[in-house]
Amino acid sequence: MAEVLSSPPSRPPELLAPAGDWECARAAVENGADAIYFGLARFNARLRAQNFTEADLPELMTWLHRRGVRGYVAFNTLVFPGELAEAEAYLRTLIAADVDAAIVQDIGLCRLVRRLSPDFPIHASTQMTVTSAAGVSCARELGCQRVVLARENSITEIARIRDSLAAGDGGLPLEAFVHGALCVAYSGQCLTSEALGGRSANRGECAQACRLPYELLSDGKSVELGDRRYLLSPQDLAGLERLPDLARAGVSCLKIEGRLKSPEYVASIVRVYRAALDRHFPVEASGRPSTASRGRDDGATSGRSAGYEMEMAFSRGLHTGWLDGIDNQRLVHARFGKKRGVFLGTVDRVEGDRVWLRPVAPLKAGDGVVFDAGAPDAAEEGGRVFQVHAQRSGTSDVALSFLSGAVDLRRVRAGQRLWKTSDPELDRELRQSFGGTEPRYTRPVSAEVHGGAGMPMTLVVRDGDGHVARVASEPPLDVARSRPLDTDRLREQFGRLGGTPFHLGELTNRLEGPVILPLSELNRLRRAAVEELLAARVRPRRWRLIEGGASALTGPRAATSATSAGAAGGDGSKAPIDPIVLVRTLPQLEAALEAGVGTLYCEFEDPKRYGDVVARVRSRGQAAVYLAPPRVFKPGEDWILKQVRAAEPDGFLIRNHDHPAAFPSGRRVGDFSLNVANGLSAEYWLERHGLERVTASYDLNAEQLEGLLGQVPAGRLEITLHQHMPMFHMEHCVFCAFLSKGKDYRDCGRPCDRHALQLRDRVGAAHPVKADAGCRNTVFNARAQTGADHARRFVAAGARHFRIEFLDETAEETRLYIDRYRRLLRGELEPEALWREFRLVNQLGVTRGQLGRATGSDLGLDRWSDAAYAAAW
Repeated sequence: MAEVLSSPPSRPPELLAPAGDWECARAAVENGADAIYFGLARFNARLRAQNFTEADLPELMTWLHRRGVRGYVAFNTLVFPGELAEAEAYLRTLIAADVDAAIVQDIGLCRLVRRLSPDFPIHASTQMTVTSAAGVSCARELGCQRVVLARENSITEIARIRDSLAAGDGGLPLEAFVHGALCVAYSGQCLTSEALGGRSANRGECAQACRLPYELLSDGKSVELGDRRYLLSPQDLAGLERLPDLARAGVSCLKIEGRLKSPEYVASIVRVYRAALDRHFPVEASGRPSTASRGRDDGATSGRSAGYEMEMAFSRGLHTGWLDGIDNQRLVHARFGKKRGVFLGTVDRVEGDRVWLRPVAPLKAGDGVVFDAGAPDAAEEGGRVFQVHAQRSGTSDVALSFLSGAVDLRRVRAGQRLWKTSDPELDRELRQSFGGTEPRYTRPVSAEVHGGAGMPMTLVVRDGDGHVARVASEPPLDVARSRPLDTDRLREQFGRLGGTPFHLGELTNRLEGPVILPLSELNRLRRAAVEELLAARVRPRRWRLIEGGASALTGPRAATSATSAGAAGGDGSKAPIDPIVLVRTLPQLEAALEAGVGTLYCEFEDPKRYGDVVARVRSRGQAAVYLAPPRVFKPGEDWILKQVRAAEPDGFLIRNHDHPAAFPSGRRVGDFSLNVANGLSAEYWLERHGLERVTASYDLNAEQLEGLLGQVPAGRLEITLHQHMPMFHMEHCVFCAFLSKGKDYRDCGRPCDRHALQLRDRVGAAHPVKADAGCRNTVFNARAQTGADHARRFVAAGARHFRIEFLDETAEETRLYIDRYRRLLRGELEPEALWREFRLVNQLGVTRGQLGRATGSDLGLDRWSDAAYAAAW
């Protein structure tokens, strides 16, 4: 791993745990979490979690604050135009309930928060796709107090971001995921569930198509990969051994994934990371015990290794993900996409009712196991071990037997892998860790004692979050004739904090001379100090709330209309509508130029070609040409943006937080990747960054797009009518992982330059895979889709800018599509005729038309029932 640039931290990072329900919240708190994050019934990216209700908030936040734990609400989905009023009501509830922060994806929602409250904390969600210093600065400008970085950032990149921010005095605390499931696609940029199943990941309804098996096609031919079929399913993240490096890189909060997982999972992973943090950060810079110092009454973890416990909690295989940089050979092992657990060994033979193997991990009667035959999507044999038979003399082999009929041993073969999926003893221990009503995890408080003979004793108690309790004795201190109050006696009396969320840390004795006080009074002082400290912890912070100050529904259009007249197309122009065309190949470009297209977007895999592309368009003289830089920017990739800028096009597609500064001149259009879903987010890009127009988020259906046209001047909104949906956009390179032995671009041999890849799913659709200049892959939907049915409604609502995108279409197909969409927009062609002719999927956003309707079952997503979905996570 490369050298980390930033300096050591002054205090340990916050440990942030998931909580899908009350049990998970208790499991997190009683095992040492500093904070939890949870969702409500709406607007959170895990709608399938049990979640909390608005009515739960007062009780939950009071309980958390008494325990010295912060509570953050996941508000991390896009908000549609008609939902702004409901979102505002939700936010008012959070602010009034003393929630510690909202985790937000939608830029419009950030702006809504600040219209409601000048000081309520906002954390920029990983769904905001922040991968660089510019993204952090954007979040800061929006009023955020913390940024959750993309999971794809390495520790070295995090350090570079931190150092860049420090140099520019624009920093915010950084949060990073440290454990749990990895999405293969960039969070906030995955449109797969929407494209295949009508369920949007940006709305909390991910169907996890990345966990399904795929066949790899190279140049149209199947690639033999053996049992490696789960080509897009990463191993789970485990950053336990990287905690000191993360802290030195500037990460102030370590986040555990898992709001759909069990309370036992939460308890196990939190206590493992709590123990590691306490080991690495035993003392704060002040010399006081860390606010996270462990204080438990149930002993250790029975000597189990952290690795064993993490694998038993939930594991598809554990890996450091992208923390150590890109290693495409290790990120995805591709052998299964669901929980396995601890690897026990390989079956040696089956004799009668016994299975023989040489175990490489602990195994005992009662443990649950599963036999891995290399086909995890089929029914597998498994069950609870009835007996582990004695080893044969001179070997370490053991034999397992099962209850009669529990396992069909006829299906078990030599060579199959055996996994432990359940450890009842560990499960019982984990449940005990958060059972009962009294606190099982305590945090240190420091105490100071002042006074002298004839004066009251003053006891001052402080917790690690700045809360202070000060109480004084009722009788004064008396001169001690024997056994004066020394430090040991004071510690004995004031350390009796059982049943409270505290244990005594540092005690400072400032008593003057030999004095004494009745033990009953010392006990009263201790109880009074605890009560006062608990009261201080739950005292409302009283975030400021601007009553009636949001103007959420009328502000955006009014603000943008003043400048809309200067935008291309105007706000009410009746000029003929010509589609904007995005091309990805030279034949498509030539066909578009021959068709006389007025506005061209070019998205080529190699930006070195852009100079020739612009020259070719200019030689024809009639089209404005815009260039598309890669969707994601990370530290060290300035060279790509320089190549795009050097081509000197007429304009640029703005696709992320870095692009406005990288392309300060020329015409600029915001692309779909900015996730503009409401008028407030549109207003930000149009007014703050001066974009010509913005492209509506692909999450919006026709009705929601009409709502957006009501909040944004129609001439400043672009709608994509035709495209192959860009489903997965990911750091994981399929070319490198499966067509080479290299781990990244430096040693892969660049198979992307020589081969065309597709991923064939379980219903036979072959989805094209494209690589960009940063070696990121996009998996496009095999079938193009159209919003032709709704075009006339949008034109009637004032829309003038419609885009059609091409992927692998030939020049002739490109000419035909351009002609048909021109006729459609002129009212000369019926929508049904268009999508019937080309056999297009009749879909816009998350809704589908009557023809070409696809269901989850059609697409192989039927396995993901609500129960199966929750179990997979």
